[in-house]
Amino acid sequence: MKEALEGVKALAFDVFGTVVDYRTTIVAEGERLGEARRIEVDWAAFADAWRGRYRPAMDQVMRGELSWTNLDALHRAALDELLAEFDVRGLSEREKNHLNGVWHRLQPWGDSVPGLLRLKTRFVLATLSNGNIRLLVDMAKNAGLPWDLVFSAELARAYKPDPRAYRMLQELLMLGPNEIMMVAAHQNDLRAAQELGFRTAFVMRPLEHGPQAVPDLTADPFVDVVATDLVDLARQLGV
Repeated sequence: MKEALEGVKALAFDVFGTVVDYRTTIVAEGERLGEARRIEVDWAAFADAWRGRYRPAMDQVMRGELSWTNLDALHRAALDELLAEFDVRGLSEREKNHLNGVWHRLQPWGDSVPGLLRLKTRFVLATLSNGNIRLLVDMAKNAGLPWDLVFSAELARAYKPDPRAYRMLQELLMLGPNEIMMVAAHQNDLRAAQELGFRTAFVMRPLEHGPQAVPDLTADPFVDVVATDLVDLARQLGV
């Protein structure tokens, strides 16, 4: 481990895309629903469109166009729009609620649990996600994610990359910013944390947007650690 990182005591993780594979999970659940209800939908396109509404919906909240709304409610509003756009008809309210709950049941990348278990032997592990707390707790229990603490932007009433989310995390951990490493597959998240003095680790997730996507995996120069996955991150941090 680099000498400059030896003071790191806690790792804060982005979750969607970094730790869990939301796209594959949504496609699989959608296909099961489609088979059961004889609904023909391009579930990969549906998953991409659903995720595509994530940032714009949070931006509406942050601009004050919506009062504080948690991610479950934002996902549900987007789902209702998408069901109409993809001409999915006849689902009961119970079925819609269950489909919206897929975000609570997201599956981890194959390296996530082994990597986190290694990292947990040395560091405090916390989430710092835009997902609401109940969503993150359900996901952790379902996927076996061994968090020590679950922190959400919901606690700060400010979605990342708003600095209030990172400051909330630092305050609750009772650590200096250079004692916390933000771990994410999204460099805008890392940049926001780095501007407040956090250490940063960029985890490459080339399949986040599916096998046909061609993401830019070039790490910005400010990033402290570039890892291929969470097991590689553990190795680079000496655990």
